Amino acid sequence: MFYLTATEMVELLRTRRIGAVELLRAHLDRIEEVNPRVNAIVTLAAERALLEAAEADRDLARGRPRGPLHGLPVAHKDLTDTAGIRTTYGSPLFAGHVPGRDSPIVRRMREAGAITIGKTNTPEFGTGSHTVNELFGATRNPYDLSRSAGGSSGGAAAALAAGMVPLADGSDMGGSLRNPASFCNVVGLRPTPGRVPSPSPAAAWFTLGVPGPMARTVADLALLMSVVSGFDAASPLSIAESGAAFAEPLETDLTGLRVAWSPDLGGLPVDVETAKVTADAPAVLARLGARVERVEVDLSDAEDAFRIYRAWYYALSYGDLPRERLGPNVRWNVEQGLGLTGADLARAERLRSGLYLRMRDFFAAYDVLVAPVSQVPPFPVEAPYVSEINGEALPDYLAWMRSAYWISVLHAPAASVPCGFTPGGLPVGVQIVGRPFADLEVLRLAHAFERATGHGTRRPPCR
Repeated sequence: MFYLTATEMVELLRTRRIGAVELLRAHLDRIEEVNPRVNAIVTLAAERALLEAAEADRDLARGRPRGPLHGLPVAHKDLTDTAGIRTTYGSPLFAGHVPGRDSPIVRRMREAGAITIGKTNTPEFGTGSHTVNELFGATRNPYDLSRSAGGSSGGAAAALAAGMVPLADGSDMGGSLRNPASFCNVVGLRPTPGRVPSPSPAAAWFTLGVPGPMARTVADLALLMSVVSGFDAASPLSIAESGAAFAEPLETDLTGLRVAWSPDLGGLPVDVETAKVTADAPAVLARLGARVERVEVDLSDAEDAFRIYRAWYYALSYGDLPRERLGPNVRWNVEQGLGLTGADLARAERLRSGLYLRMRDFFAAYDVLVAPVSQVPPFPVEAPYVSEINGEALPDYLAWMRSAYWISVLHAPAASVPCGFTPGGLPVGVQIVGRPFADLEVLRLAHAFERATGHGTRRPPCR
């Protein structure tokens, strides 16, 4: 039961062929079975969830469904505030923190009838694409427990892959949603900034970090997007469109779609196994009717723009916390931010503005850009980060994520979709990047690619 899609579960609940309590217990049993080895869910709210599931069953018996997710168990990233449920942000500084209110994405999921089953692991303040922290340790990849689940939404991706929940939320600044989706053979959407509101008391106009949906199928991503997207006056960048369009069928004719294929995003080092797996993507897209062209795209201006804006955000958000109690990655980012000058910020803005205008011309010639999500397959869980690719040493813990964080600078939607497996059985994904605001078009192509390959139906060996 726990590997049904979310849309299938919703239909079974709606027609009362299963009950919310029955469905929740199946997932709690699955969590008890596999989470001790995977370490994806770090706070379990079982008693509260059972009470809410019983109430959901009573509501449905009275003919009062709450919304599109009625009775569906979900998990929330431990960066995301949940009223009455511990939210640590992966930091010892907040080990006992219990928020008084839900974040907007949690509130919208609950208003749609979802039942919170628990919180998923994340590195401290979501820093880095490897999910490990001092409080809870590392999340392991369900496809190979000796490997990383990615990050920073690694707990969400691993929980989905292992059948612990059918839907989860994540967030993405430099690939934190796309990278773990790729590593764990699930799907995720980094929405256009503002598509899913993200109010902030300190950085309300910051667009690199966005919340987004994660699931096992693209149709389930769309289901969640139909609930969590839409205008929120508390978020000044939120897009004044409802999520209704995401509830429509995803099937579409791809004949003539103009696809730009970039195997390395302009010369980035790509692990040989990752390169071999993702090289299959153009042929799949061509069989679907798309016109695929290999391109040389120059996104190198995104490098400094991303690093400067990211450092500024860390100084703004965490610069007042006791430096000696922060982990090394967070501390390094904060120190980078505190050393910025006005000239640095001006440079970042010029670089990003110029890149945006060049990519506007690019997306006039092509409908989507397709490229590897990550430059490497899942790496050993004991490693703090990837330090070299194909023998090329990398300068710091961020550098191996360039294929993801360069895309973050484009203000564009990007979906991570399974593309295949290495000879050792490790998942590899591709990202489908659309024009800004073309989130639905990205999901439609991702849905077609998913259906054509079937890679997402291959389950992990963990039992």
